[in-house]
Amino acid sequence: MRVDDYLRLLPKTELHCHFTSTMSAGRLIALADKYGVELPTTDPEQLFAYTDLADFLVAFRAATDVLREPEDLAQVAYDGVRTDVADGSLRYREYYVNPQYFAPKGLDYRALLDPIIEGLRAAETDLGVGFRIVIAINRQDSPGSAVELVQTMLDNPLPEVVGLGMDDLTPELTEDPGRFAEAYALARSAGLRTTAHAGERPVDSPENVRVAIDELEVDRVDHGYRIVDDPELTARARDKGLHFATTPWSTTICSGWTIDPSHRIRAMIDAGLSVSLSSDDAVFFRTSVGREYTEALPLMGLGIEDAKRLTLAGIDGAFCDDDTKASLRARFAAEMLALNAALASA
Repeated sequence: MRVDDYLRLLPKTELHCHFTSTMSAGRLIALADKYGVELPTTDPEQLFAYTDLADFLVAFRAATDVLREPEDLAQVAYDGVRTDVADGSLRYREYYVNPQYFAPKGLDYRALLDPIIEGLRAAETDLGVGFRIVIAINRQDSPGSAVELVQTMLDNPLPEVVGLGMDDLTPELTEDPGRFAEAYALARSAGLRTTAHAGERPVDSPENVRVAIDELEVDRVDHGYRIVDDPELTARARDKGLHFATTPWSTTICSGWTIDPSHRIRAMIDAGLSVSLSSDDAVFFRTSVGREYTEALPLMGLGIEDAKRLTLAGIDGAFCDDDTKASLRARFAAEMLALNAALASA
């Protein structure tokens, strides 16, 4: 067994996955043709070419236009799981879903969530991959609309929907997590878990990570790479056991960083932070949770023992219940035992 085979077959959690990005390029192009949605090109190599995060987000928002019918949503949900089980031994995943993107197309909250959950439940039955859903505030919209979104979550409780997050950028192309403090306070008061995209790009500040931690009181941080520029904040996050859901490959596009041992994710790991690896927007960044482990992780100078710690840290950082976490730990332990034996015999 080669090391890359071990890393591919290692059981994995994924805590940072945008639902729309689980749609394959072929299905995106086919659905665009079906519904008359104009794409800049039907060449996947050119379709997914971006200059920066803001450029990517334009393409991401356009891609949601092709997801209109319940059967399409359910099929994308199922197929995305199947692909990542085959490619990267996915065992549990949390999805970010943005109802505010879909509302203008006539898909209300339940019309969007019900078929997604149907597809994910079917995949869990067939393939054993657990899941939870985090509803993400679209930062393009107003703080008031974010509060309305949380209230909609509370008025339509679903056991699979366990948390609140935020993504996209504000109209000013900033993160500004504090802008949505009222929505986060409402979510926390109702017992929802919380996370936030913060400190993602070179232009963003470690102050954004501090606001997410101290003012929004998040249970987890998405990205958070700028935290290593603030040693005091890094130490506090480490001592608190705060989890960071990182996405190595996307940083090459959204931040222009090279994946090597000097990467900020490696610095976060070396600083003792709780870190897991995810794909972020897999199809749009031409990556997968498998690729993050088989390619990005070795490029950062990390190996098998590091990979084990990262995937187990993903269980700790997940928003599922304690029984689900215990079941995942037992399953991962058994699979790792078999992989270790295969590697030793090879």
